[in-house]
Amino acid sequence: MAKNSGSVCVVKHWQDAPKMDESTLVDDLTRHFYYTLGRDKVGESQLYLYHALALTIRDRLVARCRATNQYLADKKTRKAAYISLEFLMGRALSNAVLNLDLEDKVRDALKEYCCELETVAQAEHDAGLGNGGLGRLAACFLDSCASLALPVIGYGIRYEYGMFNQKIEQGHQVEQPDNWLREGHPWELAAPEKAKRIKFSGHVVSHIDRSGREHREWIDTQDVLAVPYDVPIPGYKNEVVNTLRLWKSEATDEFDLNEFNAGSYSEAVAKKNLAEQITMVLYPNDTSENGKELRLRQQYFLSSASLQDIVDNWVERYGPSFNDFADYHVFQLNDTHPSIAVAELMRILVDDYELEWQEAWQITTSTMAYTNHTLLPEALEKWPVSLFARLLPRLLEIIYEINARFLTEVALKWPGDIGKQRALSLIEEGEQPQVRMAYLAIVGSYSVNGVAALHTELLKSGLFSDFYQLWPEKFNNKTNGVTPRRWLSHCNPQLASLISSKIGDAWKADFAKISDIRRYFDNKAFQQKWQQVKLENKQRLADLVSKECGVEFDVTMLFDVQVKRIHEYKRQLLNILHVIHLYDRICRGDTENLVPRCVLFGGKAAPGYYMAKKIIKLINNVASVINQDRAAHPFLRVAFLPNYNVSAMEVICAATDLSEQISTAGKEASGTGNMKFMMNGAVTIGTLDGANIEIRECVGADNFFLFGVTAEQAQQIRQDYKPMEIIDGCIELKRVMQLLESGHFNLFEPGIFDDIVNAIKCPSDPWLVAQDFPSYVKCQENASQAYEDKEHWLRMSILNTAASGKFSSDRTIQDYCDDIWRLSPMQLITAN
Repeated sequence: MAKNSGSVCVVKHWQDAPKMDESTLVDDLTRHFYYTLGRDKVGESQLYLYHALALTIRDRLVARCRATNQYLADKKTRKAAYISLEFLMGRALSNAVLNLDLEDKVRDALKEYCCELETVAQAEHDAGLGNGGLGRLAACFLDSCASLALPVIGYGIRYEYGMFNQKIEQGHQVEQPDNWLREGHPWELAAPEKAKRIKFSGHVVSHIDRSGREHREWIDTQDVLAVPYDVPIPGYKNEVVNTLRLWKSEATDEFDLNEFNAGSYSEAVAKKNLAEQITMVLYPNDTSENGKELRLRQQYFLSSASLQDIVDNWVERYGPSFNDFADYHVFQLNDTHPSIAVAELMRILVDDYELEWQEAWQITTSTMAYTNHTLLPEALEKWPVSLFARLLPRLLEIIYEINARFLTEVALKWPGDIGKQRALSLIEEGEQPQVRMAYLAIVGSYSVNGVAALHTELLKSGLFSDFYQLWPEKFNNKTNGVTPRRWLSHCNPQLASLISSKIGDAWKADFAKISDIRRYFDNKAFQQKWQQVKLENKQRLADLVSKECGVEFDVTMLFDVQVKRIHEYKRQLLNILHVIHLYDRICRGDTENLVPRCVLFGGKAAPGYYMAKKIIKLINNVASVINQDRAAHPFLRVAFLPNYNVSAMEVICAATDLSEQISTAGKEASGTGNMKFMMNGAVTIGTLDGANIEIRECVGADNFFLFGVTAEQAQQIRQDYKPMEIIDGCIELKRVMQLLESGHFNLFEPGIFDDIVNAIKCPSDPWLVAQDFPSYVKCQENASQAYEDKEHWLRMSILNTAASGKFSSDRTIQDYCDDIWRLSPMQLITAN
């Protein structure tokens, strides 16, 4: 029962709603197509049929989501909030159909419209809510949380535009707006009545109450609204549907109508425009001051809205007492981006609910947990104190107070060590003082985890060694994983079917059972079926490459693939140098024992990342020269796939033979592409970096192509690195460098690759490209020889899939749950 203005409104319980019997799916699809969308024929475009089907599936998700929320409302239970600036969800339709176990019924329903599910699914845009591995990991985690029936809500930003659509023009990356919402997003449900007010700018005043307690008040602020849009996240065949809450920025109701009527249109709407800019685009270019300010606005906007939402829900149910708040909440900060949440929760508790500092700090440090995703110091965000003072003055005060109390603890640990205090301070001294956001996250959290065994050890011994000495109990490892539902069941249905024909379907919910397929790695009949699936997947990828790149891939050739964000530490440069080496061999007639291969690159460079964009240009120029050379055609083909995204990866990972995971040792936190490739039977060539180490341990050294120096060796080499000696002593690398320096790949663009050449030769090259080149070439030769022995390669492929059980995000999330979150699975009994 709900009361409103004296009248009584009867609200039906979800169990009284019409049954979501799947036999009604055809009727619901027809209703949405004809009446909700007002269409009477499909036509050439599948867009409206896709929307009708999405709404039909969403009906079923909403019913289950309501049941999940009702369970949580009825039962006071511990919950986790996963706060992330990115959620790279990909397409939702096929994933929902799979997790609801509706595929057969949906296919039958679409027969009424003479359409296939795959065709209709193509009409959906990839959601522009993330960029690379960080966002995709968050999406996998939400899938696993729901599939494990854990009470977890995701919080993110509803970006109007994704990072950008990437086009390649004359070899250069060209960025175009990714207006992924232009045709609507049928999966979301707006909840404007739950909007939150977010403060910016203004100033802080102080007043003393009757008991002598000082109160700080943040006033004269420029406020914006955070409006929630909820996206349902279904678990795998378990009736649980969790929620991803995305915040959209909007202007408040305050609007100077008199100013507008007087003709000052731009001034009157300036605040509205500024408000809406916050969630306009994923990853604004932060090379400018305006870009930095927008980025900080996004981070605070997300953190404040999410924490206000959780606190408001608590107060609504249990009143303004926070005695046991920490017993029922945990906030997982996905990387450094939402670390401002530490200070914001303090502000809410101290300013809005007048808790004493120590009580508020106890709650904050008992609920915050921080995941670090990088070993690159430059990726640990720092913001100028001056920017903080102008944009978030109250938050800066709180950070200074946190820092003062923290440095007292440091002084007790290391008496008189001023250098240690400077090193650990949340405020970095200098001409322009900076707030160290990663340090804020560590100080304010009870758990700090890395995402692979090596990564965590390097955090403890290097990047955060002083913090580890202070609080060793905070640090732990949670090796990443990916969801096998999307990254094997969905993207490689033929292989999934083949696996299930031998070991049953239980592996989809309990991926540890995938190891049972190992029994068949030497079975000739099984190998032949495995090979046939791979060839069909390779043809699907070849069709995509032909369509997008105009390059014809031969499915009998070795498919050598590196797709990921373009960054110097990921060493796409090392890969293209090897391609040039192969081309040099072909040009010299040295083709004996040269195994034909198709090399595929894909990935986006940040708009302001000069060297990454130069590497894209080099890859495309090299590809153009090779693909036009008839002598190279039987042995080597190269393509750069534009606008790499989740949907493209679903095609790519199922077709790959050789997975390139070649980052400089000690630089990649974990990687997740390596896991997706492994699940689909690709064999890895890689360094001992990130999760590669654990992949190699699981599959065995004989089924992994290892090259390069270790992280420890790399540190030593950098102290006296002499790349010119390596170039002079390696005839293969010397020839490659000669081709580059002669302008062979840029005959009409003189000097365009000089910066790349100089970077390879530079003694301060942190990525050690020249150092690892000879080892990489030798390892690639070993991979080629292995591929020539088809039975041997098939055994390696099957064993990689069989050994991939550890790299399920279900396992990762269970580890988070057991060691950090301490959640109990929900026990839902639904009406459906």
